Amino acid sequence: MKALSIRQPWAWCILYAGKDIENRDWSDRSPSLHSAHRLVEDAIKADGGEFLIHAAKGMTRAEYEDCLDLCHAVGRYEPFPSGLALPAFDELQRGGVVGRAQLYDVVTDHGSLWFAGRVCLVLRNVKAVPFVPLKGALGFFDVPDHLVPALAA
Repeated sequence: MKALSIRQPWAWCILYAGKDIENRDWSDRSPSLHSAHRLVEDAIKADGGEFLIHAAKGMTRAEYEDCLDLCHAVGRYEPFPSGLALPAFDELQRGGVVGRAQLYDVVTDHGSLWFAGRVCLVLRNVKAVPFVPLKGALGFFDVPDHLVPALAA
């Protein structure tokens, strides 16, 4: 099964705050962009476009603060569930698989309040999974077969 590393706190926003897209700055020539398109195209034949969400190990204070600002802005137009709060900087899980999602489409423009990139991966059927430590990689990467049954269930 494929996985995609997403930096925190953006991975948390996908899992819990309704972030329905993942922004990427991939160019038209990027192998990762072509992999994403292929994953969508193969979804009909294969596993429905499902992939694992890997929370990257790195996260800066600036990234955390930027996300917090965007959460406040988005929350004004699309209120979050009552009691939902971004975990503290040191409480976010990093360096492992935290969820799964279905890659529905790959577009260069989107009406989502979360849209901010050159390329947008449109997500649906997002679900948190128990944290499993795993080294990430750039772009979509393969998860070892022995981990897939527990993460895909």
